[in-house]
Amino acid sequence: MRYVAAYLLAVLGGKVSPASADLEKILGSVGIESDGEKLKKVISELNGKSIDEVISQGLEKLSSMPAGGGAAPSAAGGAAAAPAEEKKEAKKEEKKEESESEDDDMGFALFD
Repeated sequence: MRYVAAYLLAVLGGKVSPASADLEKILGSVGIESDGEKLKKVISELNGKSIDEVISQGLEKLSSMPAGGGAAPSAAGGAAAAPAEEKKEAKKEEKKEESESEDDDMGFALFD
């Protein structure tokens, strides 16, 4: 991803077809060591293509992907989940009560 981002930055900077030295310079400016093989792969895949067309093709592919969570829980599932949540809340309250009482039992009271 960082190599693609560096390629895009080089194109935005005015390079029509950036070389690996251009990408290494961009990556090096933020302290990233570059891998020559990955640079060559990105350059070979994107060289000679219009970045606008590549981005629009990617957006078309992304729009076809499903996004979002799972289905809403059914009535039975929702009812079963409610007692479990109540138990979690009760346990949290018990833990809070224990921690408060432990401080009193330690003998470090302010006005003793």
